[in-house]
Amino acid sequence: MSTPMFGWFQIIRLGLIQACLGAVVVVTTSTLNRIMVVELALPALLPGFLVAWHYAVQMVRPRMGFGADKGRRSTPWMMGGMLVLGTGGVMAAGATVWMASEPVWGALLAWLSFSLIGLGVSACGTSLLALMAKRVPDERRAPAATTVWLMMIVGFAVTAGVVGKLIDPYSPQVLLQVSAGLSVVTACITAVCLWGLEKDGEPAVPVAPSVSTERLQKQNFKEAFKEVWSEPAARTFTVFVFMSMLAYSAQDLILEPFAGAVHGFTPGQTTQLSGWHHMGVLIGMLAVAGAGSRWVAGRLGSVQNWMVGGCLVSALATVGLVSSALSADWPLKANVVFLGVANGAFSIAAIATMMRLAGEGGAGREGTRMGLWGASQAAAFGLGGLLGTAASDLAHALLGEQRTAYAAVFGMQALMFAVSAAVAVRLRTGPSARQSLHFDSPVLLKGGSSS
Repeated sequence: MSTPMFGWFQIIRLGLIQACLGAVVVVTTSTLNRIMVVELALPALLPGFLVAWHYAVQMVRPRMGFGADKGRRSTPWMMGGMLVLGTGGVMAAGATVWMASEPVWGALLAWLSFSLIGLGVSACGTSLLALMAKRVPDERRAPAATTVWLMMIVGFAVTAGVVGKLIDPYSPQVLLQVSAGLSVVTACITAVCLWGLEKDGEPAVPVAPSVSTERLQKQNFKEAFKEVWSEPAARTFTVFVFMSMLAYSAQDLILEPFAGAVHGFTPGQTTQLSGWHHMGVLIGMLAVAGAGSRWVAGRLGSVQNWMVGGCLVSALATVGLVSSALSADWPLKANVVFLGVANGAFSIAAIATMMRLAGEGGAGREGTRMGLWGASQAAAFGLGGLLGTAASDLAHALLGEQRTAYAAVFGMQALMFAVSAAVAVRLRTGPSARQSLHFDSPVLLKGGSSS
């Protein structure tokens, strides 16, 4: 029995779906955030709670992944997830408009809307990653992950720019029209990209299933989850995802305030600083993909080395932020770019590792494993912003001085990145973990299964 492997045409189609997912999410988490705080003069805590809640809802990701495993097809879960996400996006826009006249009822509707957004992201995103784990050959995983995530970032950027122009000047009617139009367009693009996707692909080497398909089909979710959690690699990678993403996300809400409070950056300059960080992330992502080209394959280390190294360099760059908090002469912009490069490198290497481990644990449970790691990431992102800002406030209260307080927070982040690297080292077992980056020759994973 053989399953067709995805070529670049299928990978780009998945990238378009990821871009659509990001397009809807960026409007609900940024544009609506600004409207609630600025135009409606509501407490910033409200959108903060809603964004945190949509991450909390994503703890259902393992159940969503199990559903995709049980049905043996990811397409219905991706399409259904996108429809639920689009519905939640339109409802969130309606709730924001309603808050102007009925703040309490509008906030309750927003809570329901962000619940749907979390469910939609969970169903579509988890199933997409599970499908990549099953159908993208090992030699294409890192560049495929880079391609899909870059397309998502492009989706963020294009949507933010287009929506920003369309809703300016702001009016409730325009917001509702733009939100509804975006949801319809993304649903249509997703439907086109999914048409026949799971039937397409390139010929694959026939492999024998490593686990009884009949036994897997009879398992309920609790049994499947316990079986996945019993796998040492799955548990270790769950800890790695949580620690690294907690460190990664903790800096998001304090980097710009730090630059303004300590280095005297204007609002425009702090926004540009975030842009420099994102540029560094892009460079790091491309570096991991470029390291596997046919001209340098095998010379720049394995995906695992990039994951461990990216975390260690992220820790070093964050120690640089500690120095920038203590010294006004420290080159902050260069430090932030350096941090972005390290962040991008370990992120893409981690996604490639995630796809490898999802298949190595045995066929038939890729979605459940992806769901477990997706839930870990969502929990980290939900806690990261809260932890970063709370730690900053606590440090200010205890230390009574901005520079020392920010230095303490960045030092804590550096420690988390270092711990993440130590956890990642424990994953370096088995022949495929030691494979060098090489994206042009087929590789058969251990256990006789190609994912």
